[in-house]
Amino acid sequence: MGVGVAARRPPRARLSVPLALVVQQSVQPDTGGTSLQPYSDVFASESFREALGTTVWLAVGATVGCLVLGFALALVIAFVPFPGGKAVAKFIDVFLSFPSFLITLALLFIYGTKGMANGMWTGATGAGGDGPFQFLTTPWGVLLAEITYFTPFVMRPLLAAFSQIDTAQLEVASSLGARPLRVVRKVILPEALPALAAGGSLVLVMCLNEFGIVLFTGAKDVTTLPMLVYSKAMLESDYPAACVVAVVNIAISVGLYGLYRVVSRRAGA
Repeated sequence: MGVGVAARRPPRARLSVPLALVVQQSVQPDTGGTSLQPYSDVFASESFREALGTTVWLAVGATVGCLVLGFALALVIAFVPFPGGKAVAKFIDVFLSFPSFLITLALLFIYGTKGMANGMWTGATGAGGDGPFQFLTTPWGVLLAEITYFTPFVMRPLLAAFSQIDTAQLEVASSLGARPLRVVRKVILPEALPALAAGGSLVLVMCLNEFGIVLFTGAKDVTTLPMLVYSKAMLESDYPAACVVAVVNIAISVGLYGLYRVVSRRAGA
């Protein structure tokens, strides 16, 4: 009977149950009762402030990188004829289904301590040690991995927007003497702004919640909000503090998701 009721419960209701439990746990300190003391303790801790700052700058930096790289790559795929261009465009759709740890694992094979780049360096120079490429376990390595993984999420809406541009406009602009950069700035970019805004806001939300990339790069000095939740819950068994951080992360994500929905609707319009 209970199973049947649970099965008939709407998806949003089933989703709200664990969220409600997280919020409830966040106001129940280990000393008992109901109190906002866990929030005061977490907000006053340096580890939370550092994790919040790291999360924000990584998410913003990755979003900017994805916008710049995604726009450039989408321009080439959409407007520069080259063999296999259509196959590359289709691969973008397949890439969106890849798990983030797979991309991070590939970067580890290339730039890891025992990766191909360091192996080629030591083989060519005969130098001892692990090689010069050790950035993957730093914040810059996490940033590189996030840009690599999330750029296609910007390219997909851009390619859709570029497909709607009348090529006659480009031909007229070129015939009037406009250089390629001016054509991009005056004709293509205005048409791409809604897609850039939608793709960028989506990437920002996903980067704020990214866990697998930080974990798989092995960046020990990089603690984001999701990593702090994991640390508080699994390593310290401080569940109220973990739930407080989770509530903050959820609040930021829901706010940005609302922004993404607004931007997406305007882009569709």
